[in-house]
Amino acid sequence: MKMRVMKRGTLVCGLLSGLLLSGLSGCGYKNDPVAPQALVPVPIHDLRYELTEKGAVLHWSYPTRTVGGEDLTEIDSFMLYRAEVPIASYCDTCPIPFGNPIKVDGGQIPEREGKRAASYDIGFLRPGHKYFFKVLSRTGWLTPSADSNQVSFSWETPPAVPQNLVAESGDSMVSLHWQPVYSYRDGSQITDEAVQYQVSRREGKGSFQNIGQLQAESEFVDSEVTGGHEYTYRVQALSSYDGDMVAGDFSEPVEVEIVDLIAPATPENVSTVRTASTVKVFWDQGEEPDLAGYRIYRRLGNEDDPTMIGEVKVPYNIYEDTEAPDENMYVYYSVSSFDKSDPPNESERSAEVEAE
Repeated sequence: MKMRVMKRGTLVCGLLSGLLLSGLSGCGYKNDPVAPQALVPVPIHDLRYELTEKGAVLHWSYPTRTVGGEDLTEIDSFMLYRAEVPIASYCDTCPIPFGNPIKVDGGQIPEREGKRAASYDIGFLRPGHKYFFKVLSRTGWLTPSADSNQVSFSWETPPAVPQNLVAESGDSMVSLHWQPVYSYRDGSQITDEAVQYQVSRREGKGSFQNIGQLQAESEFVDSEVTGGHEYTYRVQALSSYDGDMVAGDFSEPVEVEIVDLIAPATPENVSTVRTASTVKVFWDQGEEPDLAGYRIYRRLGNEDDPTMIGEVKVPYNIYEDTEAPDENMYVYYSVSSFDKSDPPNESERSAEVEAE
């Protein structure tokens, strides 16, 4: 019987060919590679929008962990998806026609704070259309997260700009009024929807923040102000369209400086308790909204005028004098209150009480 002997070189070549063919059949040409769990960010869950006079601004937070629970130090980029649908042809059950994604650069996630926010301005909005957005993040080309929550809003021509905003300051308050808005930005009349207004305020050189709620009246009173501070106000008109509020441009800002010359009430029911080495001073808490704190005065029996020895901030209404003279010397205490103005307004001192 004859045995066929295969040469060693032929055997090696056959094995290599088999391995090569096996590798080609499983190298991922049919399916995309699966990213490691340790690299894929968790989905963004706080995508939200803010309508502005020019369109909208999207806001979201950087993910800080992977789906595998590992901490993230950097996001390579975000992929933002946008869809536009005419209101007349929109239906709840129709698929949303998202287009090609917009790449938004990512960045480092601060180690100390552990949080970072992203935003993106949305422009080129067309009246009579509904817009949809979603976003995903990725740490690299092959590591995209799942989709974020989805947000949507409708867009129409915004209302015109409120005119002649006037601010008048009073005692710890500012009164605002402006001309009502009756037309859209393109000059057409607003007939089917009532216009509402949003007032925003900036303190000093800070950023503008909305104050109060949306309102139909063309006047507003701001009572959350502090004497000696400067405030800047502006107002915008908004109209309702398909369940969303479309915001117009902001009015010209107006500045106001608050002058408060009224001091808080004098503290009442001042009393003292002497301990082995100190004197504790008590009084009733004041109720003024701009009350900042109290000043404590001490007068020795051989002195004509009291000396301020301390100051406490609200809500405290007790002071401990650790340098009080011993009980062999007459000592008297009084208390005043002061407000948040700059400089503060101080009340009259209370009637003196003797430490006993």
